[in-house]
Amino acid sequence: MDMNTFFNDLQNKISQAIENSPAKDIEKNVKSMMTQGFAKLDLVTREEFDIQTQVLAKTRAKLEALETRLAELEGKINQ
Repeated sequence: MDMNTFFNDLQNKISQAIENSPAKDIEKNVKSMMTQGFAKLDLVTREEFDIQTQVLAKTRAKLEALETRLAELEGKINQ
């Protein structure tokens, strides 16, 4: 038996042991509990967060441009 066959056989036996163990059920239960917990929180997706970040950056740039323009106009009025 070569080493490659030995390791493949070992991997298969370990996978079968994990499939038949309570660890698989525990993993499913933990995932279910976490999904329910996250559903109760007011979370946004990464995509929504990135979009809002872009909107905020554009708004901030417009605000800075308006502040600069206002300062110029006030300067003209005061002269």
